[in-house]
Amino acid sequence: MSSTENPGAGSQQVPSPETAGPDAVTPDAVTPDAGTPAAPTPEAAGLADPTAGAADVPGPEGAAAEGVAAEGALAEGAPAEEAPAEEAAVPGPVAVPEQAAPVPAAPEPAVAASSDPARWGRVDEDGTVYVRTADGERAVGSWQAGDPAAGLAHFARRYDDLATEVSLLEARLRAHTGNPTEIKAKAQALADSIPTATAVGDLDGLAARARAMVDTADSAAAESRAEKAAARAAQVARKEALAAEAEQIAAESTSWKAAGDRLKAIVEEWKTIRGIDRKTDEALWSRFAAARDAFGRRRGAHFAALDVQRGEARAAKQELIAEAQRLSTSTEWGPTSAAMRSLMDRWKAVPRTGRDGDDDLWKQFRAAQDVFFTARAESDKARNSEQLANQQAKEELLAEAEKLDPSTDLRGAQAALRRIQERYDAIGHVPRGAMRSLEDRMQAVEQRVRGAVDAGRVRTAPENPMVASMRAAVTKAEEQLAKAEAAGDTRRIEEARANLATRREWLSEAERSASRR
Repeated sequence: MSSTENPGAGSQQVPSPETAGPDAVTPDAVTPDAGTPAAPTPEAAGLADPTAGAADVPGPEGAAAEGVAAEGALAEGAPAEEAPAEEAAVPGPVAVPEQAAPVPAAPEPAVAASSDPARWGRVDEDGTVYVRTADGERAVGSWQAGDPAAGLAHFARRYDDLATEVSLLEARLRAHTGNPTEIKAKAQALADSIPTATAVGDLDGLAARARAMVDTADSAAAESRAEKAAARAAQVARKEALAAEAEQIAAESTSWKAAGDRLKAIVEEWKTIRGIDRKTDEALWSRFAAARDAFGRRRGAHFAALDVQRGEARAAKQELIAEAQRLSTSTEWGPTSAAMRSLMDRWKAVPRTGRDGDDDLWKQFRAAQDVFFTARAESDKARNSEQLANQQAKEELLAEAEKLDPSTDLRGAQAALRRIQERYDAIGHVPRGAMRSLEDRMQAVEQRVRGAVDAGRVRTAPENPMVASMRAAVTKAEEQLAKAEAAGDTRRIEEARANLATRREWLSEAERSASRR
């Protein structure tokens, strides 16, 4: 079974079902081939969405394959023994002799074409297929493979292929996803070929759409160029902002770690920015690289100066440690305590040398001070123990003095009081907090005895000025001793003790002299 399409075209041999096999197709059932294959788009009238799966809507290759498969199905419907072995090429429609006419195959259901082929074409009684255009009807081929509706559907699918290609070009032109010049050339080729295409459909309208693309390609190219220029300007602006940020970091930032991390992040972001011409990109990169290098130099200089400063601080702290170690064995508690406090103030004024190094130096310095202050604390503990013993001794003497009764034996009470006072004065220092209460108790006993003496006299004389002066001198000497002990100055303490002992002797002598009068 065979057919010819264009007038003047030679007939071609169609393989039999036995030769072609059950899955073979007969592309020569109708010739010439369909138009340029392309995937369908939603814009084509009555076409399916080209983004749909291949199972639903055939692409450009799939659409052509579907048409070829349909032809194969028609060819396979004829019995193998009835297919002629060879046909001679004849111009125009093929005239099949009656004795050679094949037995018609079972009618195949017509495949409906999306372009409504009955509106745009027809198949006459001898199988010639015509398409209707503004210029009238034009023969596009011949269909001898079965039902005329199937033939129209076959040529309509060729139209659909052309419409799909036009729709795809229109979509690319609108979306600016292709080269406008290339799209214009393809649209011009379609506009030239569609009017003579072997297809059934609205060829005039389809050709007009292709010509419209040719007319609008230049403006679309301009829009595409403008969009690309805007996109390029945006990318340039992003890199300019990054370069400016890097320059600001290089000039101002002293947060070395955070700034260094930010420069690394800028490099990674920089890599993602594309679409900039090479000259501009290199100029912007030079700015960024210069800023990064400037920051690196400034950070290096900072840490170099910091290393020098830390070295000087380490040397200064080592000197303080050596001085503290020399003073650690001193027993001059007052002066050495003041010197240790001065060393501490000087230590605080020296900058840090770094966490690890500074901690080690501090431990050495503190250890030397601890040696001295521990020894002083032991000395203070021993001295406090001695003073507590002295306090207890003086309290025992005061208890003895408070038992004296001058009202029964005035002279005996006076003599006993003088002996108690001599023993009392010979006892060393007592804790500072107890000193005043002990002195007050002793003065109360003295006043009681003196009051008894005065009560025995007819006239009372005022207190001897010498005794009052000596008593004031003793009080002042006690205050000086207390101050020397508080300062921890050994020399001043010894001098104050000697002065107080002398003043007390003078007071005792003055009181004895006054009492004898």
